Amino acid sequence: MTLADIVERSSRIVFFGGAGVSTESGIPDFRSADGLYRQKYDVPPEVMLSASYFYAHPAQFFRFYREKMLPLAAKPNAAHIRLAQWERAGKLSAVVTQNIDGLHQAAGSRRVYELHGSIHRNHCLSCKKFYPASFIAESRGIPRCSCGGIVKPDVVLYEEPLDGETVEGAVRAIAAADTLIVAGTSLTVYPAASFVDYFRGENLVLINRDPTPLDGKCTLVLHEKVGEALGALPSYLSGETA
Repeated sequence: MTLADIVERSSRIVFFGGAGVSTESGIPDFRSADGLYRQKYDVPPEVMLSASYFYAHPAQFFRFYREKMLPLAAKPNAAHIRLAQWERAGKLSAVVTQNIDGLHQAAGSRRVYELHGSIHRNHCLSCKKFYPASFIAESRGIPRCSCGGIVKPDVVLYEEPLDGETVEGAVRAIAAADTLIVAGTSLTVYPAASFVDYFRGENLVLINRDPTPLDGKCTLVLHEKVGEALGALPSYLSGETA
């Protein structure tokens, strides 16, 4: 069975994506050979992206965050665009993403569960005032609110829990799906990786450049780039005219 066959037969697709979905938009992933976690820093990225490091060393955190975590010039790729088309056509129920770049919404997707938050939402730790990502990018040192408080990105750092409401919505969507497409993720980040266990539908599809622990349980496995795999599908599957 091909991916096109599965998509054509499905009406409640849920897409569960990781960093590999955005690499074709020029955003590096984390764990591949040339990923962020393989680069050399005085302090490991996993430490710099922890809550304890943020509160203990905010200036150093924001220096790293601005350099590596704010890809504001990135644009949606073929995967983001195709998923938004499926949603408009009534084929896709939701996107569940581990990414924080906001590219699914930029492409037009509306029901997106951002498990790890978003760079586009930032709030003062003192008064809760909202600030856009551009405020963080254009500030110097520790970004501060007009009240003097530190403005923190709404991203889930290591040592922080996932948002309960987001988790509940993602789990409900996955449990109700007839097809789950897992893409661009190594399935090694928990608890997000465990969300696949809630799927009870017919077709489980994996699209990832490298093998994952899920490969042997899937209806279809494609070891290729996510944008290329989705972008190559016939346009009629998106409710478009050729």
